[in-house]
Amino acid sequence: MSFIYKVFHDVAFFSWDTSLAIANLVLPSRAEGKVTPEGHPGFGGKWPEFVPRKEGDSRCSCPALNAMANHGILPHDGKNISFKDMNRLIRTTYNFSPSFCYFVPNFAAKFLKRDYNKDTFNLDELDLHNLGIEHDASLCREDAHFCPDQSVIATDMIKELLASASGKDKDGNPLLTVKDLSRFSAKRRVDSSEKNPEYKLDFQHKMFGSSNCSTMLTIFGGRVKDLETILLEERLPENWESRVRKPFGLTLAHFNLTTVMWVELGINEKKYIAERKAAEEAAASNEAEAEAEADAAAESSVHKSDSPTN
Repeated sequence: MSFIYKVFHDVAFFSWDTSLAIANLVLPSRAEGKVTPEGHPGFGGKWPEFVPRKEGDSRCSCPALNAMANHGILPHDGKNISFKDMNRLIRTTYNFSPSFCYFVPNFAAKFLKRDYNKDTFNLDELDLHNLGIEHDASLCREDAHFCPDQSVIATDMIKELLASASGKDKDGNPLLTVKDLSRFSAKRRVDSSEKNPEYKLDFQHKMFGSSNCSTMLTIFGGRVKDLETILLEERLPENWESRVRKPFGLTLAHFNLTTVMWVELGINEKKYIAERKAAEEAAASNEAEAEAEADAAAESSVHKSDSPTN
């Protein structure tokens, strides 16, 4: 009976998500400044006060959820959050679709083996390694093998990611692109596989990785300035609102078909290894040339000093 229920549930869910995606195609987008619903935190770009985490607060590997806790949208201590509240608050904060916001906390309830309708969770509990949202080769966290506390921000890694942005908006401001995320993901997967003796990244978590980083392009529009704030400070920028303006928000269908799939398909670890090898060989060649020039200059100087003067 549970199998039959699951089949009907999944069919109903994906039908719902698809219908929202289609409705988004024909209905007008929300006006700028009106993406966050009136009466909810963030309406008009006015977010609740930012208060950094305190000792004993629960945080996780997801900067977007941590930012909600830091602003008091979720409980500031990150504890005893109901799955239903998570559903509602993610929707109003980031404009994910109702179907997306139903899927994520239901998935969390399942891997935590809790009741979606009755139970609660702490943010750090979402980081069950390779079971929940946490995985190796993240773009903003060191692997759990090296850093078991996955709430720790990988500052240098994030700065390197943002510095790799190759796009520009109409005003010349830097933007991350699909190609940027694919290339940096390839780098992270190669580096992790070479350095982490416990490295594991199955297909499901590869897709999670591409999904997680794809929110940088959708919800945050790839804008490096905004991403610096959300990723490095886990704070929502002043006057910020979701870059998704569709009336029913970001659906799973649209997200996967227009962004996640292309990020994942663009990840080419062999190409990254070849490019890295070529760069290392070029650097070694340049170093050898510089040493040869320095030796030649030194020898010339010696000859000049030894030559008779008039």
